Amino acid sequence: ITGKDGRIEKGGNKPVGRIFSVGDMVVVQAKSAYLPSPSRNSSDTNDIDNIPSNHERKIAQMSMDISIAGRYLIYCPMMDKNRLSQRIRKKSMRNKLQDMLGSIEGMKGLILRSSAASLQTDILLQEAEILKTIWSELQKHFHGEEPGLIMEGPDSIQRILSDNAINPLERIEVVTMDHFSQVENWCGVFAPDLVAKITPVELDDATKDLALFHYRDIMGQIESLFHDYCLLPGGGSLIIQETAALTAVDVNRGDSKGSNLSINIKAAQEIARQIRLRNIGGIIIIDFLKMKGKKEQKLLLEKQEAAFYEDSCTVQIHGMTKLGLLEVTRKRKTPSLIERMEGMDFTEL
Repeated sequence: ITGKDGRIEKGGNKPVGRIFSVGDMVVVQAKSAYLPSPSRNSSDTNDIDNIPSNHERKIAQMSMDISIAGRYLIYCPMMDKNRLSQRIRKKSMRNKLQDMLGSIEGMKGLILRSSAASLQTDILLQEAEILKTIWSELQKHFHGEEPGLIMEGPDSIQRILSDNAINPLERIEVVTMDHFSQVENWCGVFAPDLVAKITPVELDDATKDLALFHYRDIMGQIESLFHDYCLLPGGGSLIIQETAALTAVDVNRGDSKGSNLSINIKAAQEIARQIRLRNIGGIIIIDFLKMKGKKEQKLLLEKQEAAFYEDSCTVQIHGMTKLGLLEVTRKRKTPSLIERMEGMDFTEL
């Protein structure tokens, strides 16, 4: 059933077992989670018993609530009204976007993203028509007696473009013709203004893994993300430890000469950055330096919330515990950086 704010909620007059029978064909979409990778030493890639014990044993969460994401909108054909993205928490922006949402007439099932804040309505309507056309084409394949893949979800290139297309971009660099075509196709549909910024880079080893990363000399920065510590500007450091249940972040003063509040504010910025780059999800507990009172805590929470605002994943700040620890949750849809790169030898790249 559909809730007051347009979200699909559990419930209904009949249990799902009375609506569907074994063997019925339904259309579903994988929303989140992933299958863990088998051990690199395994000769049988289908043998789940060879999966290392420290991997998460998650499977894809399937839903009949289909959604199709664009640059400014998400189209949910099963939803009977329009609404704003839950990630938009600033009241001023919500009010502005709510007015824009009210100007979209004759279309339902749209979720307005924060990237639409400075747009004209006709651009939104144009993208809405594109998303509805994609849905119409998908429906032509909603038949058959055997399970099958109708449409692949966005790959890493499409996700990067979608997450960053709202930011001022100087250029988009690609090193192979396949990637150039992928970027050009996506931008041609959802971001025509970025097509002219696609820049091919000629490299001798263009097909080698992470060739562009080597070319831009950022492999050292990537390797630093596998350390359990991070230095803060002006002194101080972060200790980041991931466990099966949660991730703990400890802020250390070190030899910094600033106040606890100033160090904590610097740490808040870097914590949001590290969590985003490492793609840490689930429960996150942050131990800041001790502050002088509620006023400083409130200011720090505001700074931390602002730092998380750029994250493409949903991040919720739950407040301080009685012990002075900040509770945060982050909902990610892909594996963490450590899980993706576990077992990889950087010297071979």
